[in-house]
Formats: sequence, C-alpha cells, structure tokens
Amino acid sequence: MPGTTHLLYLHGFRSSPASFKAQRLATWLAAHRPDVLWWCPQLPPSPAAAWALIQQGIRSWPHNSMAVVGSSLGGFYATAVAEAQGCPALLLNPAVDPARDLARHIGEQTAFHDPSERFYFREEFIHQFALLDPYPLHHPERHWALIAKGDEVLDWREMFSHHEGAQVTLLDGSDHAVSDFAQHMPALLRWLGFPPVSG
Repeated sequence: MPGTTHLLYLHGFRSSPASFKAQRLATWLAAHRPDVLWWCPQLPPSPAAAWALIQQGIRSWPHNSMAVVGSSLGGFYATAVAEAQGCPALLLNPAVDPARDLARHIGEQTAFHDPSERFYFREEFIHQFALLDPYPLHHPERHWALIAKGDEVLDWREMFSHHEGAQVTLLDGSDHAVSDFAQHMPALLRWLGFPPVSG
C-alpha cells in the first residue's frame, strides 16, 4: 500500500488510548515518522456516538493516504471506517458480532486502564451496532487481520471466516490483547507503508 500520512487507532471495549498497542505505535511514529498525523480518540460507549466522533475527526483526511488500525471492538469500527472511506484497515483480533458479544455486558462497567472510571453500557447500544455492521466485506483487499488462535475472548474461527479474501495472519498462540505485539510490529509497519523498526 502507499505511504500512510494519517493514521487512526481505535481501541477496544473498556479500553482507551492507554492501550499498550496504541502506545507502542504512537511511540514509534513520534520517533521515526513525526510527520504522520496520529489520532487515537477515547471512544464513548455508544456506538452511534463513537461513529459520529470518528467521522467528525477524519472528515478532512485524505482517503488515499489514510489508514486505520483497530483492536477487538475497535476492529469492528475500523472495518466500518475502511469500507466507508475506501482506506486500508489493520485489524487486531477484530470483533465481528459485538451486538451478540456485548449483550451480556449491559449495565455499569469499569474502564480497563482506570478502574475508578465507570460508565453505563445501555441496552440501546446493542441495536446501534446493526447500523454499522460492515460484514460481509465489499473490499476485503483493503484489510489485514491479525488473528490469534489463543484469543481467550473471541473465536478465531469466526474472525477468520469473516475476512475471506482479506490478508490474514493466523497466530498459533498469542492472546486477545496480542501480548506479543512487538514481534509483529515490523510487518505491520511495512504494510502501513513505513520502514521496519530499527535498532
């Protein structure tokens, strides 16, 4: 893919811009590609509000040189962004049916990186996911999904089946958080149009 000038990172459910994957990417860009516009917003729990925030933030971004990275629920949003904007999406254990998977989480939740922060995940949020559902993919060639068979939260087989025609890397182990993310960064950076990590 061509070089990326604008990079959007979308975190998962209960997560935040403090995600270690987001932090690793942000640190690398600051050190090696400070010219790239990086944005990792704190997503509200409402899918409709999250989508509105994303659309507002990328409204003036160039579609031919922007890319989006999404982890878990952020992968669902990232897929929707890529399908809508015509840009590449790098997906890390992407959620493919959040309406089903998050239905059991209706109620008060704590933020993963700061348990003192609480939010209420409402029943109406479940129905909002249907309006954003990007599957089946119309342009799978724009997507690369990194899927861990060791994911303890999502079924890797279901993630795999939803990305037919896309570039898919299956990890034999790893976990939902992709704790070995640093090992995969060089390949991911190359795919985004950046040189491999040096040093």
